[in-house]
Amino acid sequence: MAWAFLCVFQTVALGAVFPEKPIRIIVPFSPGGGTDLISRTLGSLMSLDLGQPVLIENKPGASTLIGTDALAKSAPDGYAMVMATLAHAVNPSLQAKLPYAQETAFAPVILIGRSPNVLVVTESSPFKSFQDVMNAAKSNPGKLSYASQGAGTSAHLAGELFNFLAKTEVTHIPYKGAGPALTDLLGGQVDMMFATASAVGGFITTGKLRALAVTTSERSPTALLSKVPTVAESGLPSYVAESWYGLFVPAGTPEAIVQRLNLAAKKAAQSETFKQKIEKEGLIVSAGTPDAFDRYVKAEEVRWRAVVKAANIKAE
Repeated sequence: MAWAFLCVFQTVALGAVFPEKPIRIIVPFSPGGGTDLISRTLGSLMSLDLGQPVLIENKPGASTLIGTDALAKSAPDGYAMVMATLAHAVNPSLQAKLPYAQETAFAPVILIGRSPNVLVVTESSPFKSFQDVMNAAKSNPGKLSYASQGAGTSAHLAGELFNFLAKTEVTHIPYKGAGPALTDLLGGQVDMMFATASAVGGFITTGKLRALAVTTSERSPTALLSKVPTVAESGLPSYVAESWYGLFVPAGTPEAIVQRLNLAAKKAAQSETFKQKIEKEGLIVSAGTPDAFDRYVKAEEVRWRAVVKAANIKAE
């Protein structure tokens, strides 16, 4: 009994003094994209509550595997987190072998939020609607291209789901992050992109990009995208592909520390400052419990495993 009490006391004490030094959020993408923006905004606000700097460490590449593996190999002490995205749930289906054990390497902290991908083209594009894109893709197999922030990301899967359901052959052009992908889209090197709303919100607002459709089952409630139709209502019934952002720590991180990080992230994500910078760009804040995030990710793994198999999607 005394030993059990001592363990509980040590755990509570550990959470009470944490953190004593800066915390890292590993972003498995290049700077400049939606994941980077969300992570930096969240980190700066979390630092106010935690009393320590929350630093962003960009580790792009290999469909988020490089950054995610860096987190898996970090000490389970709460001083390293990864900002996971849809790729985290899809990689087990896409990759022949992962450098970490998906089921045992991570502990969930919080689902920050969900957002639609948005099919965007440049202001000079001849495509004015999703139907225009679908008609052109069917008439010109292999001629059109779409950018993504990397193989296995939400943008890649959204495009492949479009190809599978519409029976088209739009060519996938992967980049190391949303920033480089958007640069080439704006420069006319690719025709379109199923981008995260957080990455393209500013370009839609200024008119440099035209939003043709959102990939969620219902229209976005945000002012920016509320008038943009869904892919499903635009000609591809049952089409659904949403983006999400959530924090993991290494497995074995003390529960008291996980809860401390959860509370700090929840406070940051629910703040008016965060909402003003992020939610207007398409993100719908969730900010629930670690268990709720765990259930959500496991359900995503099951759903996308079926899509990857049916569409024969391969990692590049």
